[in-house]
Amino acid sequence: MVVGIKLGVLGGTFNPIHLGHLKIAEVVTNEFSLNKILFIPAGQPWLKSNSTILEAKHRVEMVKLAINDRVHFKLSMLEIDRNGPSYTVDTLEQLHQYHDKVAIYFILGWDNLAQLPLWHKPQRIIQLCHLVVVPRVDYPAPDLTYLEKKIPRISQVTTILNSPHIDINSSVIRKRIRQGLPINQLVPKRVYKYIIEKKLYQ
Repeated sequence: MVVGIKLGVLGGTFNPIHLGHLKIAEVVTNEFSLNKILFIPAGQPWLKSNSTILEAKHRVEMVKLAINDRVHFKLSMLEIDRNGPSYTVDTLEQLHQYHDKVAIYFILGWDNLAQLPLWHKPQRIIQLCHLVVVPRVDYPAPDLTYLEKKIPRISQVTTILNSPHIDINSSVIRKRIRQGLPINQLVPKRVYKYIIEKKLYQ
């Protein structure tokens, strides 16, 4: 049982993981003096059920390759191993069961915070974690006054960061691969090699 840790949580499809994800994790780790950050690939994202998402084994392997030399970054298989849709609230509940007196810092983008009222049990989510909100290019900063009407007390557990500004997007990376354009400056070297070797997203 781990006691009294400050745990960052960065979830997503990681389809694929890119340098922006790593930069965000580094900034949040330093900003909040976190003990570690869990990278949690989604199993079956309920808000993206109609999207074409690469099978889990490849997304997991790319996360492993991206973070394997960073001591504070860890892979979690919670959502991959759990049956059914991947709900954030279930993941947070599980983490509290696994860790005693843990403080969870859940990382999401400006765009995702705006959608939080549509998530499963948003009121319970803000009871289980502190929200750390990072900029998303081409999206306005969130309006906490509006969100407070939808999710009371959200402003008390939310920190909105103004950096880093990450101009990298997984969907753009996939599109560039299909178009035969280079992506080696957008993803970690090991991830780039894996994508090329496995001929992913072509």
